[in-house]
Amino acid sequence: MKKITSLGQMLLLNVYWIGLSFKWNALHPIILPALLLNYVPDERKNSMLGLLTFSGLVVAAIVQPLSGALSDQWVSRWGRRRPLLVLGTLLDVVFLALLGWSRGLGWIFAGYLGLQFSSNLGQGPAQGLLPDRVAPGKVGAASGIKTLMDMTALIIASLAAGRLLDPQGRDARLIILVLIGVMLVSAAVTVLGTREEASTGGAAGHESGWRALAGQFQVDFRAHSAYWWVVLQRGVFLLGIYGLQAFAQYYLRDVLRVENPARTTGDLLATLTVALVLLAVLGGWLSDRFGAKRVLQAAGFLSTAGFVLIWLARTPDMLVLYGSVMGAGIGLFLTASWALANQLVPGDEAGKYLGLTNLATAGSGALARLEGPVIDGLNAAHPGLWLGYMGMFIFGALCTLLSAFLLNRVTIKRSK
Repeated sequence: MKKITSLGQMLLLNVYWIGLSFKWNALHPIILPALLLNYVPDERKNSMLGLLTFSGLVVAAIVQPLSGALSDQWVSRWGRRRPLLVLGTLLDVVFLALLGWSRGLGWIFAGYLGLQFSSNLGQGPAQGLLPDRVAPGKVGAASGIKTLMDMTALIIASLAAGRLLDPQGRDARLIILVLIGVMLVSAAVTVLGTREEASTGGAAGHESGWRALAGQFQVDFRAHSAYWWVVLQRGVFLLGIYGLQAFAQYYLRDVLRVENPARTTGDLLATLTVALVLLAVLGGWLSDRFGAKRVLQAAGFLSTAGFVLIWLARTPDMLVLYGSVMGAGIGLFLTASWALANQLVPGDEAGKYLGLTNLATAGSGALARLEGPVIDGLNAAHPGLWLGYMGMFIFGALCTLLSAFLLNRVTIKRSK
């Protein structure tokens, strides 16, 4: 089948990421922190949020590479990626409804963990669509479009969730219904708008079922060492970013004492993302022109400066101004990191290896949530100094700075 080269085709292929980004950027920084305040003591809020999201992201780190590897050998007349994408999306509806209509901490845990399973069941195969269908010379541009979709959804989700969730965070049904609708529509556009050839199963058709399945999950670490350095670099960078994202609402509530923390968090994220979107689009072109490694190094330094500046901010307006620096760094990072991963991944096992990037994405997200008990402990040790939040900013700056230097270990073979 001819590879995708047109802008319209690349847009259709990436629409799925709008729904995915909309869902998680509404849930993680806005909906979940607000809902938990109804069921946990104030002094334990960071710890409980950290435990909940850590548990879910461990599920994500396991499920996504497995589903990606499974899709590499999936036998279907509709192709190897789209069937699992559809199944995961339909299960999303079930677990989102469980979250929206929950009336206790146990229901929140069940809905969130189930959603991490179903969402990553679809996301692993979906990531394989780009290397499967996009022409090699257009990978940077397609990665830029993917990031643009992610960030556009982040802006919309931040504004919508902060307004559709009541100030007390007691009723999430309306915003959850919106999440379900966006997920269904975006998945339908990608599934119906992206063609795949019927898959025959390859090696799975010649081996016994269990042996074939086990073979799909074998990984040759030595043969693709540059790729694993990229995974590590991605994980270190995101470890710092996710820590700030996870506990930003509580920081605004405790330190800056804003009137409506959920809405202010949403407005802040939406504003910061404007810089992120602009640099994400530019990052695709820069990656194709100058190489993804150089762009990623610039992203690391910019994000480090962003952490320092945000730490010094004392008003929401200052946060927006200084946060634009970090937004620029994250925008460059997201596009260049995805382009570099697609460049280094083995083409015949793209679903499996791109799913393994989730060891960095979900894995770093899970580890970042373990900052919650540390933040609570340091804050309680010296009340009023907020040493826990100070440590969060320092740690984040060190992570993004280290990520820039880890790129020196990535060697890219030049094609002749």
